[in-house]
Amino acid sequence: MATFHHHHQQHYASADLRRLFHRLTIASSLSILCFSLVYLFTGCCESELRENSEIKPPTREFLVSGSGWPYERNGTSVAKEVTTAVGERAFRGHPGLEANSSGKEWTATRRLPQALIIGVKKGGTRALLEFLRLHPDIRALGSEPHFFDRHYARGLDWYRSMMPKALDGQIVIEKTPRYFVTMETPARVHAMSQDVKLIVVVRDPVTRAISDYTQIISKTPDIPPFESLAFKNRTTGQIDSLWSPLWIGLYAQHLERWLAWFPRTQIHLVSGERLISDPAGELGKVQDFLGLQTIVTDKHFYFNKTKGFPCLKKPEGSSKPHCLGKTKGRTHASIDPEVMQRLRDFYKVHNQRFYQMAGQDFGWQ
Repeated sequence: MATFHHHHQQHYASADLRRLFHRLTIASSLSILCFSLVYLFTGCCESELRENSEIKPPTREFLVSGSGWPYERNGTSVAKEVTTAVGERAFRGHPGLEANSSGKEWTATRRLPQALIIGVKKGGTRALLEFLRLHPDIRALGSEPHFFDRHYARGLDWYRSMMPKALDGQIVIEKTPRYFVTMETPARVHAMSQDVKLIVVVRDPVTRAISDYTQIISKTPDIPPFESLAFKNRTTGQIDSLWSPLWIGLYAQHLERWLAWFPRTQIHLVSGERLISDPAGELGKVQDFLGLQTIVTDKHFYFNKTKGFPCLKKPEGSSKPHCLGKTKGRTHASIDPEVMQRLRDFYKVHNQRFYQMAGQDFGWQ
């Protein structure tokens, strides 16, 4: 009888163990399934699945929403409110589940840019881009893609493939300063999106021209002197306004071309001078223009006396301070003061016209 009882206990014990093992198996299968689903939807490790699957916002690809700007509602950023198509389906009826992310991480995809820094060369566009990258809701392309001026024939799919992956609610931005001065660019940009936001960094056209010439010398040292290129005729003082360093500074005529395609409210002008003297102030205006929370402030900058530039205290993903590269803040070529004055006189009427179009006086001499 004792033997039977002992066997009976063994039988129950092994049945308990089997049941426990069975439960563990189910639990581990479930956890693997859950992990797989999380992996699938959050796209852990930059999974290519995100690129090709249908888990992406329904429209957003070409033109942004009818309101003209998808991330602004009554002047406040709605980055936090945006949920993707998948997010809305998954969370509908489960108010607690949005928690802190509104399903944002479900769709990091490559999208066409919603904002462009279109100019001007030697105006401070690299500085602006680097400063903007501090903002968590900005995804910026590091290089200049030159799509609308040089590579347009490659098509919008190629252009999109160049963009960094962005979450829903983040703003994708690229800079190519040549866009501002190339004839066909405004119509092409408009064909991509009539709601795109355009940023132009402008700087005193005389100092801009000298900076431009200084850059040219660094690449082609045997170039003729500035004076012989700037004048058609040195004796009469007639200026060659078609020489690229001088032509780029005719901001009014370039802006006019853009205003034929875009309303003035979609074009934001940044003062290149103030970007150096008050970076946080200029960045505040750009963040407002983009409908972003003001996150980049004066606590991000310190002034480097050697370079004469503001530098970032702690740039993205780094604990070290960061200044722009050695090609920035070069010592300008020295130009005859008489030539400088002649250029100031030449630009005066153009600058006044630009101030009127811009609705602001940039204070260039």
